[in-house]
Amino acid sequence: MSEMKIDILTLFPDTVHAVLHESILGRAARKGAVEISCVQIRDFTENKQNQVDDYPYGGGWGCVMMAQPLKSCLEHVMAAAPGKRSRVIYLSPQGEPYTQETARRLVRDYDHLVLVCGHYEGVDERFIEACVDEEISLGDFVLTGGEIAAMAVADSVCRLVPGVLSDEQCYIGESHWDGLLEYPQYTRPELWEGREVPQVLLGGDHEKVEQWRRREQFRRTKAKRPDLFARFVPADKNDEKLYEEVKRESGRVVLSEPLVCRAAAKEDLPDILRIVEEAREGLKKQRVDQWQGPYPDEKHFLFDIDRGECFVILHGAETAAFFTLSTRAEASYAAISDGRWTEGMDAAVLHRCAVAAKYRGSGMAEKLMRFVDERALALGLRCVRTDTHRKNKAMQRLLRESGYRYRGNLQVFVEPGHDTARQAYEKIIKIRK
Repeated sequence: MSEMKIDILTLFPDTVHAVLHESILGRAARKGAVEISCVQIRDFTENKQNQVDDYPYGGGWGCVMMAQPLKSCLEHVMAAAPGKRSRVIYLSPQGEPYTQETARRLVRDYDHLVLVCGHYEGVDERFIEACVDEEISLGDFVLTGGEIAAMAVADSVCRLVPGVLSDEQCYIGESHWDGLLEYPQYTRPELWEGREVPQVLLGGDHEKVEQWRRREQFRRTKAKRPDLFARFVPADKNDEKLYEEVKRESGRVVLSEPLVCRAAAKEDLPDILRIVEEAREGLKKQRVDQWQGPYPDEKHFLFDIDRGECFVILHGAETAAFFTLSTRAEASYAAISDGRWTEGMDAAVLHRCAVAAKYRGSGMAEKLMRFVDERALALGLRCVRTDTHRKNKAMQRLLRESGYRYRGNLQVFVEPGHDTARQAYEKIIKIRK
């Protein structure tokens, strides 16, 4: 015996049957998880012309479906479902808006649904009064008939029936299940037309993947359906944290365009120096004594550009970040204390990098670190070394999350009169097969 029986009363049973007996629902019907029948209303008329409609009393455009054929058709399907918990639903633009919660209620409370498809100018009101349990609408628009709406309801209900999908995980993380939209999905290749798969999905850390997906549900819902986001009630402390984080992200740039990393030119200097000033101000607010003097200035970047070691990252036509990656030996790195570098490896050195203020919190910093890896590999180097101020917690966190390891302490004398203490970090880049 099937778990869910659905009878669709329609003037176009062959069309509806063809759609609902393909793919997943077709397989579910063949193995008995659901039973979907499409019944021809016209077969239950009581006149020789098989008439199912007539002109409305009081005049008006079009015709109205007659009550008698509809009721006779309904009695036929009800007689074939004894002992079932039945619900008669009329698909109507005047009904309650259909939601995922409605689908869950219908699966939970009933095992027999009768979906009545109106046509023409509607159905005789007396049939609705006498026979219909509820009216459902797909939205604030009008269709030429109820068949499309009936198919949508049948599909959304059946996929929640045990045995239709391979596992309940196939639907509990989807849009609207718990009041949020679904997280974005990706498949091969990793890079398509300049757009890449988020790095967290490639790392194999299932806990991080689940956290990323949940955060993306909040972000998507706030961006696309702020009405749902405003009504959402966090289920636990983790949801509360993510909810508040996403609320604070309002106004941040969304990386909607492919990013381009290229060698910087002298024409990029104004943008680079503007980003430096934004970074300088940010560090000052955090009370980090780094970049608080003239360093780095134009002459440092001109030197980097002339050597082909400075790179800019473009989001569309806008300069969003920059970094310098050098193969020159760094004298201060030889005097590392309280630790040591990995021996026997040639390394690139990451210097002078920053993200434009408007791109903070957008994921641009993580993208920058990915570009650093790519540039190092292009140079034939798998090791990258860098340093940051001992109080620059944000940079330290970014380095750790990007695969860098703390290796010891340094003294860097590029900013006379300012704190010279730095922490040293190193990354051995893994080659993805």
